[in-house]
Amino acid sequence: MAFFTLSLLNGISYGLLLFLLSSGLTLIWGMMGVLNFAHASFYMVGAYLAYTLSGWLGFWPALLLAPLGVGLLGAAFERLGLRLVRRFGHMSELLITFGLSYILVELVQLIWGRSSVDYRVPPALDGPLFTLFDNQFPMYRAFIMAVTLLVLAALAWLVRTRAGLVIRAALTQPDMAQALGHNVPRVFTVVFGVGCALAGLAGVLGGNAFVTEPGMAQALGGVVFVVVVVGGLGSLKGAFVASMAIGLLQTFVVALDVALLPALPLKISQLAPVLPYAVMVMMLILWPQGLMGSAQRHGAY
Repeated sequence: MAFFTLSLLNGISYGLLLFLLSSGLTLIWGMMGVLNFAHASFYMVGAYLAYTLSGWLGFWPALLLAPLGVGLLGAAFERLGLRLVRRFGHMSELLITFGLSYILVELVQLIWGRSSVDYRVPPALDGPLFTLFDNQFPMYRAFIMAVTLLVLAALAWLVRTRAGLVIRAALTQPDMAQALGHNVPRVFTVVFGVGCALAGLAGVLGGNAFVTEPGMAQALGGVVFVVVVVGGLGSLKGAFVASMAIGLLQTFVVALDVALLPALPLKISQLAPVLPYAVMVMMLILWPQGLMGSAQRHGAY
């Protein structure tokens, strides 16, 4: 019972962090049609900015300022780079975001070094929230869960407001939206900036829960794309379900420190990094549109 309960709570907290990171990518794709290959790099930048800002101002100002900084960086990239190549099609968008991911990694290594930094959980959230079956559940993981649920509620509210309608109209009927007085390029810039800010917020919360180092983007980047594909491209509901499923699956598998087969020196926990990709392959074979991708690409919310 102790193993199941704590693994369940840890899996939910990890799944919610995956959703917080994948929600920005889903938002950008669902409302702009851009698959941002640099999304995980914005997550990394958010963690490093939070590390620096928390050293100067404390964790709570960094929790607000670091995502804002990442969002402004993303908006500037969309305005000065991505917008210029959008007319050339999706391949150009993929290439420019792919190149940006490498540039951001190199800049982080140039500024903060190649080793991990000492980005710690704030003292106010450091410690157990409760003890269950002689095992402690960290307060900070509960904080991550609470913040992610607030973001989920805010996104669910946003896509149903007038602003959400304007954003979708700017994507599906840009000429009509422009004729009605809406600045379509500015809408795209704001959406891309908000998506990057969500990645930055995930970096602020995940950087001290795990490890803040230059390889963190590569470590989670692949899993985030798995979440988006399994959930269905452009579907926030699908991204949430896929995030929770993969988070729980990986957590339970990691906790199972038993041999896969008696004749093989391979443990079930060693398969955890491979499982998300195996799930994605099976999903692409059996249900290519994803769990909730049966609706139209830009209307799946």
